[in-house]
Amino acid sequence: MSTPDPISLLFSGMEKLGPGGNTHTLHVLGLLPTRSFQVVVDAGCGTGRQTLALATELGVLVHAVDTYEPFLSELTRRAREARVDSLVQTHCMDMESVPNAFPAIDLLWSEGAAYNIGYANALSTWASAVVPQGFAVVSELCWLTPQAPAAITEYFRVGYPEMKSVQENLAIAEAAGFRVLATYTLPREAWIEGYYDILESRAKALVDHSDQSVRDFATETLREIEIFDRSDGAYGYVFFALQRV
Repeated sequence: MSTPDPISLLFSGMEKLGPGGNTHTLHVLGLLPTRSFQVVVDAGCGTGRQTLALATELGVLVHAVDTYEPFLSELTRRAREARVDSLVQTHCMDMESVPNAFPAIDLLWSEGAAYNIGYANALSTWASAVVPQGFAVVSELCWLTPQAPAAITEYFRVGYPEMKSVQENLAIAEAAGFRVLATYTLPREAWIEGYYDILESRAKALVDHSDQSVRDFATETLREIEIFDRSDGAYGYVFFALQRV
């Protein structure tokens, strides 16, 4: 008997694998001073909701990078259904390998994924691959208020101790060789609609699963949603629209 895959059980078939939405993706794209790109890379694409939005909007090939092959297979299927499969090329590889595979990027896009290799490390790694005056759009989880409730602080002290304020992340981007063009914070509803509202019911249905790893993953997901409900806006995802200097 094969071992259940907690990720597939919880996320299978979902359009969104994180907070956000096409409206927000396209809004941030519109903050850039140009729509003319030749090499576009979506780093940490997941199942590619934003990949498809970018490909459709820009009409150019988007290279979709992720380490999880099932997500890439789902993206390929969705691109075919949306009739933009000629504009999407998947690559199963680590995000740190992006500069080796794509040494001259005009637009590097990464929604909610940079933290997997560390936000500062991601920007410094990717900077070498972005052409001068090219662009990077990266969203990162940030503290939005000077102080957060104790339970929220403790949760992230364990779960994401590297999380920083918006101002700290602006400084990191500049130190990596980028000029900050704009920032955009995802609104609360971008976390709930099509994401937490689906995950919560799925996770509740899995907390009594026969497999321990599935139960643990479901329990962790419900805890994450609870923390968000109690956070009072203390943290959120912030897009950083950047230009390589």
